[in-house]
Amino acid sequence: MIEPKRVLFSWTSRRQFFIGFIIIIFVLGGGLPGAIAQTPDWLKFPLGLDEESSFIPEDNPLTEEKVALGKQLFFDKRLSADNTIACATCHNPQFGFTDGLPVSIGIGGQRGSRNAPSIINRIFSMDQFWNGRAATLEEQAKGPIANSIEMGFTYEGVVKKLRGIKGYQEQFNQVFGTEEFTIDHIAKAIAAYERTILSGNSPFDRSEAGDKTALSEEAKKGRDLFRDKKKTDCVACHAGFNFTDEGYRNTGVGMDKPNPDLGRYEVTEEDSHKGAFKTPTLRDIDLTAPYFHDGSAKTLKDVVEFYDKGGIKNDWLADEIKPLNLTDEEKAALVEFMKSLTGKISLEVLAPELPK
Repeated sequence: MIEPKRVLFSWTSRRQFFIGFIIIIFVLGGGLPGAIAQTPDWLKFPLGLDEESSFIPEDNPLTEEKVALGKQLFFDKRLSADNTIACATCHNPQFGFTDGLPVSIGIGGQRGSRNAPSIINRIFSMDQFWNGRAATLEEQAKGPIANSIEMGFTYEGVVKKLRGIKGYQEQFNQVFGTEEFTIDHIAKAIAAYERTILSGNSPFDRSEAGDKTALSEEAKKGRDLFRDKKKTDCVACHAGFNFTDEGYRNTGVGMDKPNPDLGRYEVTEEDSHKGAFKTPTLRDIDLTAPYFHDGSAKTLKDVVEFYDKGGIKNDWLADEIKPLNLTDEEKAALVEFMKSLTGKISLEVLAPELPK
């Protein structure tokens, strides 16, 4: 069975549709649950990103104080049961907010089953994780804390520990108006920080803005090849300014294993979603090796080779995945183009001072 094609919207279209939908609900007397908050003036979007496509839930608006608190929590290993694992352990800025490993290693040296996805430009996304099991970034932020393999804690335990730290008591009181904060307050602060991790102003963006020297000739060839719908049609999945349509597809990765990871199927239980995973952004992709949900591709060259062969055949392979028959020169050009999508944010983030 082949997964049927889906009609996919750009994030600007999705946002407009969502706003229109909640206005209708309001008119009909249903209120405005899950409305979108405005982006604050102090949050600057780098060249190439579309601010109008951002998603900030109305019940968790961005403030500078909340983001500062969230950044501390993001880098604080005390959120794990034995003080060894922080959010930043698996989402290290130096690796494009991943960890440079095929699959992540959590508390007690336990190995997870999936590669750590980057959290770059998550302000443009609603559902999270490779299989989309978290409906919001706030829900995603809570998940690893209580995961026995990742941070190995409990919500009650982490709240009690952080309430015992005076600096956090004062900051939560300032941000949320209470020292009796909950796991939801913790998640909101972390999610607020994650929404400020923006990558743009890459050589590609500067080229699109008119800088004729920003891209090498090889990268320009790769760009044109990337956009060529008859030759590669990479834009069918890696669409728009953030180079992802946030959709889920079976590309064949890992489907030749005895018990393959079924991905999105675990959430929806729809047969067409077996082996389907979210299309990742290509922003800062040169920093986030290894690749795919199982970390099976060590380099960008390996990624291109995989798609050039048409993925791995299986009953649920997406229609978009077909042999490309590229030359070595074309493969190298695609790699150079993807490298040109690297911004500067990952190299500028420093760990904050934590409350004692």
